[in-house]
Amino acid sequence: MLYKAYQLFIALPLGLLHTLICSLLLAFFSLVGLTSFGATYIGGYWAWALLKLLLIPVKVEGADNVDYKTSYVFVSNHQGAFDIFGIYGYLHHEFKWMMKKSLADIPFVGMACRKAGFIMVDKSSRRAIVKTMTDAKKALDGGASLCVFPEGSRTFTGHMGFFRRGAFQLADTLQLPVVPITIDGSFDILPRTKGFNFIERHTLRLVIHKPLIPECKGPDNIKRMMDESYAIIMSALPEQYQGYIENSDQ
Repeated sequence: MLYKAYQLFIALPLGLLHTLICSLLLAFFSLVGLTSFGATYIGGYWAWALLKLLLIPVKVEGADNVDYKTSYVFVSNHQGAFDIFGIYGYLHHEFKWMMKKSLADIPFVGMACRKAGFIMVDKSSRRAIVKTMTDAKKALDGGASLCVFPEGSRTFTGHMGFFRRGAFQLADTLQLPVVPITIDGSFDILPRTKGFNFIERHTLRLVIHKPLIPECKGPDNIKRMMDESYAIIMSALPEQYQGYIENSDQ
């Protein structure tokens, strides 16, 4: 009960103020031509500080598996809303998010995402899907990394759904390493079924696995990287979340 009162009367108002300030700072950095700096450092600080404000313990494993000077396609399971805070606040790597277009409608956050040049995934038509992939390729061509949730939607159960091929096709086209990331604990903090609600204080764990290097180019390489990423991410989940369960929202 005490933690709920803390969330309502302290964390919520301070978190909203913090989000507004960071959004305005990011807009300023974008105006002066420092978009990448703002997205990486202001965005990372925004996520890190929110987790601290909410008293969420974070454990990171395998941070030394990636080189900050190398471009990657990061792929992760999608347990819940706090996946974004964990990756953004603790990955410590410059990257662009590939995210649902609907998130751009969130006040302040949407503006910040657009200013940061994040790729909005639009599935409304074939033309829109092609544009999404073209925008992502341009970002990677420019030397940035990309972070994608290949499931496309948060889980309802804590278990993984199936992976879509898009992120792995991009990695194959540009011959970039794929870095699997396992997120554990986000579902326990705030499961999707609770909507916008009080959270539970639970450790958020990120496991950054070793990069998967392209061995060839084409369908075989795409399938190998997708299958291996799925198995690697699954292997680091606790027993109660092992195994595929269909996600009707995919």
